[in-house]
Amino acid sequence: MTAAPQTLLVTGGAGFIGSNLVRMLLAETDARVVNLDLLTYAGRLESLGVVQDHPRHEFVHGDIADAALVGELLRSRRPAAVLHLAAESHVDRSIEGPAPFITTNVLGTGALLNACLEYWSEAAAGERGRFRFLHVSTDEVYGSLTAAAAPFTETSRYDPSSPYAASKAGSDHLVRAFARTYGLPAIVTNASNNYGPYQFPEKLIPLMTLRALAGLPLPLYGDGLQVRDWLHVKDQCRALITVLRLGQPGGSYNIGAGAERTNRQVVESICQAVDGIVEGRRDGETKKLIRLVADRPGHDRRYAIDATRVRGLGWRPSESFEEGVSRTVRWYADNEAWVAAATRGFDLGRRAGLGPNSGAAPSASGG
Repeated sequence: MTAAPQTLLVTGGAGFIGSNLVRMLLAETDARVVNLDLLTYAGRLESLGVVQDHPRHEFVHGDIADAALVGELLRSRRPAAVLHLAAESHVDRSIEGPAPFITTNVLGTGALLNACLEYWSEAAAGERGRFRFLHVSTDEVYGSLTAAAAPFTETSRYDPSSPYAASKAGSDHLVRAFARTYGLPAIVTNASNNYGPYQFPEKLIPLMTLRALAGLPLPLYGDGLQVRDWLHVKDQCRALITVLRLGQPGGSYNIGAGAERTNRQVVESICQAVDGIVEGRRDGETKKLIRLVADRPGHDRRYAIDATRVRGLGWRPSESFEEGVSRTVRWYADNEAWVAAATRGFDLGRRAGLGPNSGAAPSASGG
């Protein structure tokens, strides 16, 4: 990033993708980062580590729906861009209780857009011309693909299956409406499944990693053959920076690595990595812990991304799936303190209705 904006406002910057993005912005650009996060269960200051005290990083504890707070931040910090990553993002949680997803992803995004529109409308001509609103979304808004279908493109119709996907679809539509109706220079990105360090251990890869390391059962929904395109979080962050610099206002960009794997293949890759880490664990031993369990409602069969448009901006994924998973498993094995802090007070077995301290983990899916 050769000409970074002077100040960037990142929402959700203590979450999984957000914390990785904040780290990258501070390491690879000259930007000053204002980090707004509500610190819900998946947003943690521990994920920021030493960059909390970086001279170009300012953390603000607050809600994107707090119009007064957001308005004050915009007026006083004068960001050249808002990178909107704050969201509720776990499908199973949305099935159990959709209300927080509607509140944060739809109403929260609407409130943030209103504040940004007011700020942008009142800005001087130079600031107006430079300003960008980058909205980070998911490929799940497109629904499910058959095995033989072509990957999703930016013109694929929206067909969300879960309350989570529907709430993100709603937020995407709001962003585009503000761009078309008011001219707000907004860009939407829709990414495939992210993985990597600092991901809360309810998602497939960290959950299966931690259970595999502990020698606990590894439950998979249905037949385990649901397909997802897997994207390392660092590649996602570099794509976001590229789109921020070079993307067309009013446009949208799908981000994917072209690394389609079944959920079973993903878990088997984790098992192989764990076999090489745990002392005394024989090759192929962890794989025997895999269990198939009843499928979840509305489970999409396949996601796949055509990333031609964002590749046209010069971005390419740099992390192979095999190397990325191996390094991710090692990161969770080596960062027990972060895992303990992130999961303190959460019994994921109880949350999934399996009872306290259940040895049978909540079933997991890649999307």
